[in-house]
Amino acid sequence: MSDVTSLAHLTDEEKYEHFMRRIENDEKIEAEDWMPDDYREQLIKLITMHGISEIMGAFPEKEWVPKAPTLHRKLAIMAKVQDEMGHGQLLLRVAEDLLKPYGKTREDIMQDLFSKRLKFHNVFHMPSPTWGDAAVIAWLVDGAAILSQTMMLKTSYGPYGRALKRICQEESFHSKHGESLVLSLAEGTPEQRRMLQEALNRWWEPLLMFFGPKSSKETGHTNVDKNLKYKLRSKTNEELRQEFLTKYVPKIKLLGLSVPDDTLHFDEEKGEWIYQEPDWQKFKEIIKGNGPKSDERLALRRSSYENSQWVRDALAEYRMAAV
Repeated sequence: MSDVTSLAHLTDEEKYEHFMRRIENDEKIEAEDWMPDDYREQLIKLITMHGISEIMGAFPEKEWVPKAPTLHRKLAIMAKVQDEMGHGQLLLRVAEDLLKPYGKTREDIMQDLFSKRLKFHNVFHMPSPTWGDAAVIAWLVDGAAILSQTMMLKTSYGPYGRALKRICQEESFHSKHGESLVLSLAEGTPEQRRMLQEALNRWWEPLLMFFGPKSSKETGHTNVDKNLKYKLRSKTNEELRQEFLTKYVPKIKLLGLSVPDDTLHFDEEKGEWIYQEPDWQKFKEIIKGNGPKSDERLALRRSSYENSQWVRDALAEYRMAAV
């Protein structure tokens, strides 16, 4: 008997209480189970943003596929771009099941992206002018993403957790790819080291922004707080940012690179990193689709989507014929 059928005789309040008991008992919620609208909406927002970020996240590195310095590097970054696109498609498939009760499809997700109603991570609105940027993206941006994604492996929504398991396994290879690029440049010529440092300088503020602003625990109404309540995630934005700094600041310094923040230090009494706050107003503008590369990359994604319409039409006809 399905969860929905077994709860049919209960009031909405009783269904919600039953649902929260399942959450508190660390049970996994499946697509066909009853769930409150608030939970479904949070999932849709979280998973579509993640899926689109995977797709748009391929664009800064895609630019370097034809310009990679060696054939080996070209093949590696090409494989990484393909992985990111695959992750995005996998996550959008998970989101589609959640959209069905609203009569929406993947087409609606893409149109929301093109109209800038759907946000994606701030880092993927940024330019990547040098090979040093490709290295920093693969090492630190992917490193930040891995921290966020592994944190959600035990998410209460089963289909998302299962998709994340595969994604995290592949992201671990991406991280090694990033380490290899960074080490190669750090051990290279003075010009290569300079290029790497300049890329780190450009990406430092976007990396701090990546995890989002500190959540407002006082109100309990932010998306982060709702996601914690429903066990969609297990850490706050600031906890993830502190974890990122703890993991990567020593590695950056070990490479002989400088962190572009003179205020950065670890406060032993507070047990946390003190850093210069990024410009959160700039962050808000970027994720609204007003970043340096937002329009260019959205136009490229729209063009690619429109050019592949014939494939979707052919598949639709095939499905209709098979019914």
